[in-house]
Amino acid sequence: MAVTAPLETGSGRVPGWLPLLLGGLQAVGPVSTDMYLPAFQAIDTEFHVRAGGAQLTLATWILGLAFGQLLQGSLADRFGRRVPLLLGTAIYTVASVGCATAPSLAWLAFWRFVAALGGSASMIVPRAVVRDVTEGHAAAHMMSRLILILGVAPILAPSLGSLVLRFGSWRSIFWIMAGYGMWGLVLTAAFLPDTLAIGRRVTLHFGSALARYAHIVTERVFITHALMLSSTTFGLFAYLSGSPTVFITYYHLSPTVYALLFGAAASAYILFSQLNRFVIKWLGLDGTLHAASSLYLMLALVLLVLCAGRGSNPFLLAAVIAVTQGLNGFINPTGTVGALSRHAAHAGSASAVMGTLQFLIGSSSGFLMAWLTNGTPLPMAALMVGGACAMKLADLCRPRKAPAAALHPS
Repeated sequence: MAVTAPLETGSGRVPGWLPLLLGGLQAVGPVSTDMYLPAFQAIDTEFHVRAGGAQLTLATWILGLAFGQLLQGSLADRFGRRVPLLLGTAIYTVASVGCATAPSLAWLAFWRFVAALGGSASMIVPRAVVRDVTEGHAAAHMMSRLILILGVAPILAPSLGSLVLRFGSWRSIFWIMAGYGMWGLVLTAAFLPDTLAIGRRVTLHFGSALARYAHIVTERVFITHALMLSSTTFGLFAYLSGSPTVFITYYHLSPTVYALLFGAAASAYILFSQLNRFVIKWLGLDGTLHAASSLYLMLALVLLVLCAGRGSNPFLLAAVIAVTQGLNGFINPTGTVGALSRHAAHAGSASAVMGTLQFLIGSSSGFLMAWLTNGTPLPMAALMVGGACAMKLADLCRPRKAPAAALHPS
């Protein structure tokens, strides 16, 4: 029986199972992104394309997430949170079956794009639900709890993908994704309440939606935080796109070892995200973002120097990358709260604009990685430095002290 009664909004008091459910739904993103990374070489071989050709399917997935989130945000503000999530998860499930049966790399890239259009609902609706029921530091705390659940996926997904490759083909990975989509569909239908009351839903007209998006992107607090998050996504997808080629092809590590290194970076992300609530009590929201972005830039530059030298140790590179990805555990939840803080009336649209910026910019990193790949770690490191520089620039452009309305929106 579906749970449809709205939760009490703005109170900060939510049932303990809600973060578990929202985190599980959001995990569709990292599961779909990370599980098949160890299979890039197998996909290249089966479709007879050059090394790194499978990066195209990751780029189309990210591009689909960018456009899908913009659409899903409007739907979530018009029809509530449940219906768009149910429809999107159903599309994701069907498209994952298409990926599993794709006859060519082009068809695989196409179905990945369609899967992203549907799966994007799981990326933005949970964030909107958090904004519906919490605010300020309570929202940052709940975002960190979501990341704890969400962060398990990047640890397990590559290892599971590597395990599947030992006993089956890369196509089996997409059958597992389809099963995960069906699981999310059932749980959403059975348990997720709609946190957006009917009276708060907006009318879905192209003109009004365009005006709403224009208002969101021209609001300085939102756009500076959103660009910080987009820049971290740029660096993240440079790592996701480049790391299989770097660690498996260039350093000749096995897919299993690669999965373990990938899991170490994801573990650092979880650890830092759970420390985040203590850090923001000490440094505040602004101070946390400022310190984390500065340290991220420093480490990205260290990574570039290491990759520019010959004979770099892959495990040292992996350690530096792990810390940079761990810093995202500070930046992502805190930056998300900052971006959505002044947009309580249309959190779905604001979340969608934020997600679209993140994944449009992130997809550009994927396409650049596919174009610049030369068999060495240098392109990956250079793109990560570019993302870090852009993130720091956005941080310097943020209002240094958020107005009271940003922390206590109406």
